[in-house]
Amino acid sequence: MEERKILLREDEMPRQWYNILADIAMNPPLGPDGNPISPDMLAPVFPMNLIEQEVSQERWIDIPEKVLGILKIWRPSPMVRARSLEKALGTPARIYFKNESLSPPGSHKPNTSVAQAYYNKEFGIKRMTTETGAGQWGSALAFACAHFGIECKVFMVRISFDQKPYRKSMMATWGANCVPSPSMETRAGQAALEKDPNTPGSLGIAISEAIEAAVSDESGQTRYSLGSVLNHVMLHQTIVGLEAKKQMEKINEYPDIIIGCAGGGSNFAGLAFPFVYDKIHGRQIEIYPVEPAGCPTLTRAPFVYDHGDTAKYTPLLPMHSLGHAFVPPPFHAGGLRYHGMAPTVSQLVNEGIITPKSVKQRQVFEAGVLLARTEGIIPAPETNHALAAVIEEANKAKEEGKEKVILFNWSGHGLLDLTAYENYFAGNIKDIELAEAEMAEAMKVFAGHPKPQNLKTAK
Repeated sequence: MEERKILLREDEMPRQWYNILADIAMNPPLGPDGNPISPDMLAPVFPMNLIEQEVSQERWIDIPEKVLGILKIWRPSPMVRARSLEKALGTPARIYFKNESLSPPGSHKPNTSVAQAYYNKEFGIKRMTTETGAGQWGSALAFACAHFGIECKVFMVRISFDQKPYRKSMMATWGANCVPSPSMETRAGQAALEKDPNTPGSLGIAISEAIEAAVSDESGQTRYSLGSVLNHVMLHQTIVGLEAKKQMEKINEYPDIIIGCAGGGSNFAGLAFPFVYDKIHGRQIEIYPVEPAGCPTLTRAPFVYDHGDTAKYTPLLPMHSLGHAFVPPPFHAGGLRYHGMAPTVSQLVNEGIITPKSVKQRQVFEAGVLLARTEGIIPAPETNHALAAVIEEANKAKEEGKEKVILFNWSGHGLLDLTAYENYFAGNIKDIELAEAEMAEAMKVFAGHPKPQNLKTAK
């Protein structure tokens, strides 16, 4: 019999996270005065134990036993050989995916939400606030907070709040309070609604609201939680790639190509960063973050210093950005509607260590339907971006007659995204690309911002 799943036992789970900051050069985040921020400046927003992880230069950081205990509900996640897809494509490529859709919330997001809730609980925090795009991150934090007895408030981007009602129900089931963003509960939300009462919202606006809600709590017992972009989030997600390396070793394989969808960068980084370490140290491997053509942060936006949120509450971060005031068009991959990108991912793109790609919305759903009809799982619209690039690479391998090994991250299932599939089958899904005029307008917010140095990682 042909094996499909490559499994690890629970005692084979990684017991440390990989911190890429030990191996790449990075520009520091800056404060309003243009000077590097100090860790204590982040204290009103994050607990100090997470701030210490955010700035750590240690390559390996131990995963707490309590975190491992909860992760074992669904980890280690299986690696799957996509044999039916290979057959449908007629490709000589061997295609594998890391199935992160098996967590209770249905995506990779709990890999960091559990860790973040644990560290907040250890620090004595009673309440956590956050934003969510498609609802995957909000669901994940609600799930994690329920395990640690922490109150959870989620600001959900309005277009997704309307498109994906059952994500709200999941959050409510785990005890979280979910409100559409922009809301009237914060100054940032009020300003966004005053500017455009019909705005679909954006992750940048929702982040502003969640930060404001956290820092305005006079009791000091509330902290903010981010589901992507920041270093400690990328760190927690590396359990995905570390497991994948062990699974590849079990079958004597090593990938030629790594692929993940990219919005803020967390699922991509989780799979890719342990392999980026190998590439930095001489391994030949292609690594592709894939984003929507409607929000082309890595493929068309500049590498700049910019705020991570619309109201400019965050420090200036060195990243590829479409501008903190940019509101992406309302396409269906809500988790990829973010104006910026993780500084670590941005730095790797800037150095040419990884190569970004963008795909159009109809191509994305064509890929998702093909995967559902071959491998059986209905993928999330975000995951479909990775799948579209996988199919391109598999077809290229067929044209070249090369037996390439392709590994991608199946970041989440699409069982709560069926409205999007319904729209696709009805012919209502259109390709959305960002016009040059819109790009030019969005770039105006960078006037007066400092510029990152053109750093290079020592190889």
